[in-house]
Amino acid sequence: MENQLFDETNGLWYELKDGYYYPCLTVSEEEKQPIGLWGRQHKQYLKEQHRPIIYNSLQLNGKLNAYLAHIDQQAQERYELLVKQMKQARGITEGLKAADPMSWVGRMNTIQSCVKDIINTETVFA
Repeated sequence: MENQLFDETNGLWYELKDGYYYPCLTVSEEEKQPIGLWGRQHKQYLKEQHRPIIYNSLQLNGKLNAYLAHIDQQAQERYELLVKQMKQARGITEGLKAADPMSWVGRMNTIQSCVKDIINTETVFA
């Protein structure tokens, strides 16, 4: 018996293991992309709340992971940009961090909370 064989009807390779031929399935590079917090939240939003048809369509076409990775990347870039802009607008500097660390932490927490709400509204739950 051959260890591997090719089935022309479906275009798959099969490998012999324990007397049975199993398909040699691989995951594409698009599907191996990591998904961060924003992507996971968007996935939950699509799946459970408002867009199950879109979720199922992306999953069946094998594009769900790439789509979620793209959403996550967009949200992360937007998050970093908004935090930077809000820090500049409110005058939060490294000097403030050195002079009054507790005030700096409080202000940064406020900014991060506001930015998370903006990202969730604009990107994740849109």
